[in-house]
Amino acid sequence: MPKNKLIFCCQTCGTLYPKWTGQCTGCNEWNTIVEEAQTTQTARYQGYAGTEVQIARMADVTLHDEIRLSSGSQELDRVLGGGIIMGSAILIGGDPGIGKSTILLQTIAHLSKNLKTLYITGEESPQQVTLRARRLGLPEQHVWLLADTHVETILTHVKKEKPRVLVIDSIQTMHTSLLSSAPGSVGQVRESAMQLVSYAKQTETALFLAGHVTKEGSLAGPRVLEHMVDTVLYFEGEQDNRYRIIRAVKNRFGAVNELGIFAMTEKGLREVSHPSAIFLSRYTQPVSGSIITATKEGSRPLLVEVQALVDQSHMANPRRLSVGLDPQRLSMLLAVLHRQSGISTHNLDVFLNVVGGLQITETAADLPTLFAILSSFRNRHLPTDLLVFGELGLAGEIRPVPGGQERLKEAAKHGFKKAIVPHGNVVKNEVDGMKILPVQTLKDALDCFENI
Repeated sequence: MPKNKLIFCCQTCGTLYPKWTGQCTGCNEWNTIVEEAQTTQTARYQGYAGTEVQIARMADVTLHDEIRLSSGSQELDRVLGGGIIMGSAILIGGDPGIGKSTILLQTIAHLSKNLKTLYITGEESPQQVTLRARRLGLPEQHVWLLADTHVETILTHVKKEKPRVLVIDSIQTMHTSLLSSAPGSVGQVRESAMQLVSYAKQTETALFLAGHVTKEGSLAGPRVLEHMVDTVLYFEGEQDNRYRIIRAVKNRFGAVNELGIFAMTEKGLREVSHPSAIFLSRYTQPVSGSIITATKEGSRPLLVEVQALVDQSHMANPRRLSVGLDPQRLSMLLAVLHRQSGISTHNLDVFLNVVGGLQITETAADLPTLFAILSSFRNRHLPTDLLVFGELGLAGEIRPVPGGQERLKEAAKHGFKKAIVPHGNVVKNEVDGMKILPVQTLKDALDCFENI
């Protein structure tokens, strides 16, 4: 038999090298290149050859009605774009113990009432999975289990049983005979996922893949794994936090950055019907350094509390710590505040936090961030019924943000009476019971801060 050639592969991006090197030139990561055995191309791809296809004109392609299946959870359906589409491949990533297996088990237990399902477990035994299902109070009669990690054996059972929904928990434990490298390596993860996704596309089977994340927060394995699937969902939040947030970072059948919010209970993950309430802290007395803003994640607005603490620094380099917001954007906002208004924080520590563990990725939090910093800097209490949102430009202009009317309506539902918003977000139809203060520049916003 010919001897397999050794190659070196980056565990982060999958770039191949003829010899070992310390830093990957593809992703610039250090110490991610490991040794693997390379097989021939014929042996590598003979396991998942597709069916014979014909070239067709786009106008002659027959379209089928898009049928979405409910997962049993409105929050998960929202993140998926309205439900599960047959033939789609869905990747769910998150830290160990955050709830990936729980949400998959709850989903497959609900779908098993009307469809044939199969749960492939590579990390636990069937007894452990059954014990968790009983603890969560899930139906067990129609959920089929298979404990195996060999992809070819799994596909043999799947082709025989023909389930409509297939769950792989997790993809890092799978291995294929086409490669001789260890399970969890870049090659094994890539080739195993390709065979499973190819089968799902050919047979219109809904496929769920559970994936681990690294200590940096990225999905373990090659980035190409995210390109193979149709939808990528990430768990956000800490394990010691009661609430779990699922964010869609890729979705071919729906909107990205959509959020699903769940509460971890003794009976598993339960959806939160009014998510804005968990991010708001109703103080008995007003406190400085706190402001409420409306962020639009996906298709719905959420009310969140932004907290800031400005304190005298005893270090040569004052600290800038941001949790839930981009630290680089915090530095930029402090520079704009100094240049446009003369308020300097160069000798002060600035700490910023978004209550509830939510990650705000949009620029509408610029203006409330500055209000929270000024409130702490001057030790001034802001009204508890005040809402602030808006994007701040480098020249000190306040830019409008999308979905302004939806944000104001959400705030009015929770009893907010005043709102400082960009001039471009002033709505034609006044929101009931809310006084709207439009601002065009940072100077206008600071005047409102002084007079409110």
